[in-house]
Amino acid sequence: MKLTKFGNLLAIGLALGIAGVGCKHKPVAVTPIPGARTGAVGEAGAGNSIGNGTDNTDRGASGGIAANAPGSHAGWPEDAETLKADSVHFDYDSSVVKSSEKSKIEAVADYLKANPSVAVRVEGNCDERGTAEYNRSLGERRALAAREELVGLGVDASRVDTISYGKDRPVDTGHNEDAHARNRRDDFVLLTPSK
Repeated sequence: MKLTKFGNLLAIGLALGIAGVGCKHKPVAVTPIPGARTGAVGEAGAGNSIGNGTDNTDRGASGGIAANAPGSHAGWPEDAETLKADSVHFDYDSSVVKSSEKSKIEAVADYLKANPSVAVRVEGNCDERGTAEYNRSLGERRALAAREELVGLGVDASRVDTISYGKDRPVDTGHNEDAHARNRRDDFVLLTPSK
């Protein structure tokens, strides 16, 4: 009799434990990807373009900014130093550009407008928390948010490429909040035409 009661309690406890683990966390302050279909990250047909880490979806039909053709600036020499000081940082689990970071995007836009022959790649990055798939998607939303800001400031959309590295390229390998804050960022890489 005692074994049956213990077995029932164990079964109930196990069922509650499994139910608690299965609860999903809803992200806050997420920038929607224009033209993307709804669905979970990695879900078939969800409209996520995280397979190769690039932004290749067509956004023109939905009123968003049309994506560049894949490889439109392939082979162009890269300069990661010129705009290094203008990396934009994000809050945890967010792709919203903070007002305190907008001046950095304005500086990048001013540089691009003063140098019309160059392009830029916005590289979205995340901290180590979360799955690789979720962070790749979040990094993409961060890069797209910066791209939209640049275009809104008068930069031609064809000069702005995006890519997401998710949590694959940390600038700080620490496991604390300071390291996480440094890793939640968009980097700007200058692309110059091949001669």
